[in-house]
Amino acid sequence: MTDEELGFLPATVLAPMIRQKKISPVEVVGTVLKRIERLEPKVNAFAYLAADRAMDQARKAEAELMSGRPLGPLHGLTFTIKDLFWAKDMPTQTGSFINQGQMIAEDSPAVERMYAAGGIALGKTTVSEFGWSGISNCPLTGITHNPWKHGYNAGASSAGAGAAAAAGYGALHQGSDGAGSVRMPAHFCGIFGLKPTYGRVPYHPVGAGDYTSHIGPMTRTVADSALMMSVMSGPHPLDHTTMEAGPADYLGRLDDGVRGKRAAFSMDLGHARVDPDVAALVRAGAEAWAKDAGVELVDVTPPWGTTGPGLAREFWSAHMSRLSQYLPQWEAKMDAHLVACIKDGVSVMMPQYQAMRARKYAYVADIHRWFQDWDFLITPTVSVAAFRAELIIPAHWPQHAWDWMQWAEFSYPFNMSGNPATTVPCGFTEAGLPVGLQIVGKRFDDLGVFQASRAFERARPWADKRPAL
Repeated sequence: MTDEELGFLPATVLAPMIRQKKISPVEVVGTVLKRIERLEPKVNAFAYLAADRAMDQARKAEAELMSGRPLGPLHGLTFTIKDLFWAKDMPTQTGSFINQGQMIAEDSPAVERMYAAGGIALGKTTVSEFGWSGISNCPLTGITHNPWKHGYNAGASSAGAGAAAAAGYGALHQGSDGAGSVRMPAHFCGIFGLKPTYGRVPYHPVGAGDYTSHIGPMTRTVADSALMMSVMSGPHPLDHTTMEAGPADYLGRLDDGVRGKRAAFSMDLGHARVDPDVAALVRAGAEAWAKDAGVELVDVTPPWGTTGPGLAREFWSAHMSRLSQYLPQWEAKMDAHLVACIKDGVSVMMPQYQAMRARKYAYVADIHRWFQDWDFLITPTVSVAAFRAELIIPAHWPQHAWDWMQWAEFSYPFNMSGNPATTVPCGFTEAGLPVGLQIVGKRFDDLGVFQASRAFERARPWADKRPAL
């Protein structure tokens, strides 16, 4: 099996092959590492590659396989870890010179669970500095290139995870999403991503973003993400916000379908600009999905839509202002756009912040009240296709010192509200760049958005499409 064949093989196909001894964990890890070594200079998806450790774990996994011991659902499968998550044998640098070489003697819960299920970590994937933006350009690690077009944005902050999935660096990749950072790179890189319901996957240490950061899977198939979610989900004592409930049977019920469900469709949430080529692909994909899946699709303008932009920008700069402590020593080595965002946020005083929170929670209640009448909301994932990675805003859009959100208005509402949301690839622009469509579900209905995404995957398959690296 070539490195390309194995690198793009779904985990749900590879796992039984390992169990049946048709392929060994050592062959799996060695072949994927060979592909990474060959392609990584073009992609730059890794902040830290743990090749020797991965091979040691592969040999251990092979011995366990041959011994007849009980095996976990990910036994012998590779995965990557976003460089915002702790992994005790690897540096956690958060994309910043400030934390260069930082070692933390603890695994994040989602990492620990992947290991316990038999997964083998290949290393840490790149992030924008402190995960602050939607751009795959980082002061510490440089540009992470979109596998579909070198020099173009792969999305962020889970840029490395998205690029690794698209490049065939194995099947399973961990991302996180505080304002779209699973869904944006999935859109730009032509893969599947899920931001689960808030609290579904434990996040430790709990973020300082007022309960907006979610851990989710990034894969090329819906089933692979369902497999990851079955492993990562469930309560954990170190995250006081996690739900008591464990995961549903995401994989077993994936093909139950969504026939008879009602879906609202909004191209702009009442305010957002969308490039015409993106809009055309999203519209065509939504209509094909609804027809094939038996879903009622209705054009709507959500009444809460126009409240989001002001709130998002107030909170984003206010939350980033926590990094102002580093400016005296590190400003010259930090992302200049992040610095501008921090400086905008330091003027927010506590009374203003508390008033913002009151408006936010009213906004969140409006979203959930509206969802009582709908099973799903369908939107673009991002307003634009990939653009040059040295830019924070596409050249044909209004420029700003830091406001990348103007081209990503569809994701942050559901970080604030906690609804589950997926990105499914829905086609390519004339320039050959991927475009994603977002499926948002009711809070707690992660199974429903999985089923809706699987129905879309069946109507408009994408996993066979690969970048010509």
